[in-house]
Amino acid sequence: MSQITTHVLDVSLGKPAVAVPVILAMEMADGEWMEVSRGATDADGRIKHLLDPGSLSRGTYRLTFDTRVYFESRDVVGLYPLVSIVFEVRNPNEHYHIPLLLSPYGYSTYRGS
Repeated sequence: MSQITTHVLDVSLGKPAVAVPVILAMEMADGEWMEVSRGATDADGRIKHLLDPGSLSRGTYRLTFDTRVYFESRDVVGLYPLVSIVFEVRNPNEHYHIPLLLSPYGYSTYRGS
């Protein structure tokens, strides 16, 4: 399993959010963002493989969720077309699970396990 994983739950339905496109990027020294990987949530709303094992390094990362694609696929109007979560990796030997709780008009996140 990747050292960075995510899980998207649509709290308006009480179900996993399937096929949400996600981009993982890392902040470079010049402040620019470099895409590290991308994927889409599976049938359980998860992405388990964003990085190769052992490839995580210290730094600031950003997960960007294309919520517009997800809501349009359900014919739902939402307020947030993209949700970006920026977090810091201080210990590259740890696992960073970054869940997204999503609804058309709100979202929240936390560090999961």
